[in-house]
Amino acid sequence: MSKTVNCFIPFAGAEQVAATVAELKTYDYLVKKIYLLQKEEGTGSVEGCEVIKIDGLTSTKTMKLIAEHADADFVLLYTKYDRLKFGVFALDRFVKLAEDTGAGMLYADHYNGDEPDRTKAPVIDYQMGSLRDDFDFGSVLFFCAEAFKKAAEKMKASYEHAGLYDLRLKLSQFADLEHINEFLYSDIELDTRKSGEKMFDYVDPRNRGRQIEMEQAVTEHLKEIGGYLAPEFKHIEFGEDKFAVEASVIIPVRTRERTIADAIESALMQKTDFPFNVIIIDNCSTDRTTEIIREKFGNNPQVIHLITGDIGVGGCWNVAAHHPQVGKFCVQLDSDDVYADENTLSTMVKAFYEQNCAMVVGSYTLTDINKNIIPPGLVDHKEWTPENGRNNALRINGLGAPRAFYTPVLRSVKLPAVNYGEDYALGLNMSRNYQIGRVYTSVYLCRRWDDNSDAALDVEKMNRNNTYKDRIRTWELKARIAMNKKK
Repeated sequence: MSKTVNCFIPFAGAEQVAATVAELKTYDYLVKKIYLLQKEEGTGSVEGCEVIKIDGLTSTKTMKLIAEHADADFVLLYTKYDRLKFGVFALDRFVKLAEDTGAGMLYADHYNGDEPDRTKAPVIDYQMGSLRDDFDFGSVLFFCAEAFKKAAEKMKASYEHAGLYDLRLKLSQFADLEHINEFLYSDIELDTRKSGEKMFDYVDPRNRGRQIEMEQAVTEHLKEIGGYLAPEFKHIEFGEDKFAVEASVIIPVRTRERTIADAIESALMQKTDFPFNVIIIDNCSTDRTTEIIREKFGNNPQVIHLITGDIGVGGCWNVAAHHPQVGKFCVQLDSDDVYADENTLSTMVKAFYEQNCAMVVGSYTLTDINKNIIPPGLVDHKEWTPENGRNNALRINGLGAPRAFYTPVLRSVKLPAVNYGEDYALGLNMSRNYQIGRVYTSVYLCRRWDDNSDAALDVEKMNRNNTYKDRIRTWELKARIAMNKKK
């Protein structure tokens, strides 16, 4: 007997789903039934389809309703209110690979738009550490029905927003999530913002309720797989070590002739009641960056200018942390950003003593190159809490800025010698044993301009970055599980 599929499609109106339903009906030898997921206040229906009333597309209630109605071998869930267009025999391919792999869920590369103007939208492999709630599976999720039902049964909480996320985490505990490296379907991408704009959605205050649910779901998941860390931290005695100065502003730089002077000047203008210096690690600049540093700051005894080979941003930090003139605390300043005012350094250092932490993360304001505020403005990462921040950090894609470190711990951990994710890897590693302090007022201006490294990335670069950060989370999660087993 051939395998069958139940299809669950978001439904806002007959016109919206007409083309998608018509396409699914061409697979009548596979599709057992088409269900239309309609908001409770919605009206209308489509011949040959059954309407299911839902409170929200990603709620726990909706996941359980799908599980109740799933009477075929497989469940196809479409997650967009757009048109779904399959490639030739694409649904057959989903079924075939589901049978071959025994995966609990499959997802595929796809296209955005229609021919002749469609663009490729490849996705990435799922890992143990792919805990981001915004992991991009594409809009077609193809489940083994039994796995879907088992995951739904394991769901304990009732979420308005995090139901689908919770279901995916539960499913990953006992089944594989398989990436099909083939372009099997097309849909229309309505969100045309650049990657550098989308990346701040998760800190939008309007999404705070959603974030709380996502944190609850991932925390429960970590407890179930043995990766949760209770709020118990090592105490630090800051007076034990002797350093040349109290703090060092660390500025890795590569080819930033347009902005480097602004960064250094904002560091030198800091007003403190302790001595500090500025360590610049010049990493193979190919423009006038090196000359500008020498001409403007070469005679300033507070400025230490180091020239290195190509060692990545992480390598630059390692060099600075082990320099004989480094301070007790190392405070970040990117070469195209500036401190918000003259009190940033004092504020960051004060937080170490007040919160007894090995790392402090501040808050920043997003601006253009001329320091004009641009959306979303203040980014304060209030999703971090002292009790659960290091667990929730495995779900989000960054920890914020500026970042500062207690140098003895920084020296012991060290950063990976890469240009992306190095700070995130360090923060996760440090948080394994130490508290991470927070400053929730803006102390930093993060400037977005045409040569920023993450302002407008193409899909290949985004995928490389996300794959690496997922790998960082995988390594960290394995380490935490192993650490818990030893207790």
